[in-house]
Amino acid sequence: MLRRNIRLRREYLYRKNLEGKERMLYEKKRKIKQALEEGKPIPTELRNEEAALRQEIDLEDEYTAVPRSTIDDEYANATERDPKILLTTSRDPSAPLTQFVKELKFVFPNTQRMNRGGQVISEIIETCRAHDFTDVILVHEHRGVPDGLVISHLPFGPTAYFGLLNVVTRHDIKDKKAIGTMPEAYPHLILNNFLTKLGERTANILKHLFPVPKADTKRIITFANQSDYISFRHHLYEKRGGPKSIELKEIGPRFELRLYQIKLGTMDQDEAQTEWVLRPYMNTSKKRKILGD
Repeated sequence: MLRRNIRLRREYLYRKNLEGKERMLYEKKRKIKQALEEGKPIPTELRNEEAALRQEIDLEDEYTAVPRSTIDDEYANATERDPKILLTTSRDPSAPLTQFVKELKFVFPNTQRMNRGGQVISEIIETCRAHDFTDVILVHEHRGVPDGLVISHLPFGPTAYFGLLNVVTRHDIKDKKAIGTMPEAYPHLILNNFLTKLGERTANILKHLFPVPKADTKRIITFANQSDYISFRHHLYEKRGGPKSIELKEIGPRFELRLYQIKLGTMDQDEAQTEWVLRPYMNTSKKRKILGD
């Protein structure tokens, strides 16, 4: 198993190294296509390669015309099977963190919760790879308050690091009849205001934690971005007065996420390349929105 993982990782890194060459080749073919469509002469620097490139262009279809990236590879098989998630905490979790993680287990379908104990991250990741888990979610705390969420996609990444703010669990709400029970049906997703390239990347990481729902499910999960703070809300809807009268009921938990880092590897790889990180000077640029408007 260890040799297989090393081989797969080596193949993945090799494909990643080929990206630059494929991008250059794609640009050359694009320039030749553009010249032929507009009836202009072939650019001087490409005339020696024109015959070989035109032959490649003739053999391309819609799947091979645009080069794939490692980001495509990360979620290439995500639609073939439902996600399988392992949920765990930092060591020696407090009672509030344990309660929050118990509720998160029902938020994300097909999730298994594991008591961390003395296990190190590398052991957890290796075990999850061996048992075909698609994601690992790790929840941190500070003095009994949940303050961090790490989502690591398997087998090769990416890993997204979020700050966790304003956590309100179902356990904190005294009126249990008002919130009712939490259903386990696959939810519909609402991803609002993820408009930039980084926003689309973040939305992609979040949406692949959930399987495809049935059309008639009444459970809704919302990730709404506002000023780079992602609000998580969990609702049920009912049509009490007919199709034009919809009643929403929030069933919790609720919290805010703040993205501060994305790495191209799994969370056990300290040497993994950093795709994006929040810098201190970014907090002062009030007009600049990183994830959306």
